[in-house]
Amino acid sequence: MGGPPHHGGPFPGAPIPMLNARRFATRTALGLCVFAVAGLAAAQAPQAAAPAAAPAATLQLPAVEGLRTDNEKISYMIGLQMANSLQQVKEYVDVPTLTRAIQAGLSGEGRLMTDAQAQQVGMAFGQFLQQREAARRAELGARNLAEGERFLAENQGRPGVRTTASGLQYQVVRAGSGPRPTAADTVTVHYRGTLLDGTEFDSSYARNEPATFPLSGVIPGWTEGVSLMPVGSKYILWIPAALAYGENGAGADIPPNATLKFEVELLEIVTPEAAPAAPAQ
Repeated sequence: MGGPPHHGGPFPGAPIPMLNARRFATRTALGLCVFAVAGLAAAQAPQAAAPAAAPAATLQLPAVEGLRTDNEKISYMIGLQMANSLQQVKEYVDVPTLTRAIQAGLSGEGRLMTDAQAQQVGMAFGQFLQQREAARRAELGARNLAEGERFLAENQGRPGVRTTASGLQYQVVRAGSGPRPTAADTVTVHYRGTLLDGTEFDSSYARNEPATFPLSGVIPGWTEGVSLMPVGSKYILWIPAALAYGENGAGADIPPNATLKFEVELLEIVTPEAAPAAPAQ
């Protein structure tokens, strides 16, 4: 990951999307077609100077123990792709029935379900998965919120920790002597972000490159916290969920209602480039 903690998601990213029911019903088939579509597109692409006699298409596959023919290898590859796409719902997959459906779909005979019924089942299953995921995230969010509140209540009594009116907590690791930025400024910082359990979700130190961004474009806890820092300072910020990503969380790395910890070094306030001088009259 890379980049500052923006409003729309983390470093960068976006809230975890719910599974779209219609997409669930079709994504496996679409995924399995990608190889064929790519090959077809390449074959149909216009040629700058087509030879008078194009060479015959050849298929060269690596040797695989236990798979003798090209068709066996291709079929096995498709099976693995299908299995990977079903990992998140594997507890609902009956492999013998899946095999029967593939055989019926390929042969056109012995189908037990119409296309309309398949769509109905896919829509209903997708909606069920959405509801299940929403319930899981709601439970996780409630637990994270309670844990965050407990942590902040204990943390505010530790030596050197200060709490602002918004609930942001910070500790001065190194005091700088430069000016403080405002919410309208662009700053350059080094930072490391972790969850309360120490899980790191982003670090400019790990990229060995500081980040530059406008303070108006980040989560509220960052805007407030960095605005407290003179240039040259290093602070630790503990940001409550309400000043971070709230109940949505962000991406796969920041769960709902997570309290976040950041180590931040304010390196500089970026001075806007001077406007070009007006031409002489």
